[in-house]
Amino acid sequence: MNGKYAVRNIRLCEKDCLCLYVCPTGASDTENSIIDREKCTGCGACADACPSGAISMVPVDYPPQQKKTEKVAAAMMALVADKTQQETLCSALDGRLARAFEKSCRIMAEDLIREAGYMLPQSANSRAFLKKAAGSGDDGIKKEAQKLLENIRFNEPDTDD
Repeated sequence: MNGKYAVRNIRLCEKDCLCLYVCPTGASDTENSIIDREKCTGCGACADACPSGAISMVPVDYPPQQKKTEKVAAAMMALVADKTQQETLCSALDGRLARAFEKSCRIMAEDLIREAGYMLPQSANSRAFLKKAAGSGDDGIKKEAQKLLENIRFNEPDTDD
């Protein structure tokens, strides 16, 4: 592997299947739209061939999470709280426009956290979030959170241990 591997955004995939023809290892599978990370060598041929831009190359190891000052973290969380409050207000309204606003607020809150680098996939913050999700709530969420905890290679020490 060359430090990267291919991932497919199934929402963008148009099943043109050019990735199947150029992948030297057969890692690209269109039956379930998943690229087998174990087979992927990170050559990028599938990403280059994909006409819909659904395949991206991502690093195997992410850099450690950038530290945030308390002021920056507080401002970001205030924005997220505001979007969450707006989502809650919209959920109480009727109609398609209200559903669209509700979904928009949720997406903006998620994007604020993600784009600020606050929830990088392999960070200590992600681990803490997943541990919390694995310990409470819906059984399906618990199961998926536990699966992620077992499969993600975190690049920061666990602060709970």
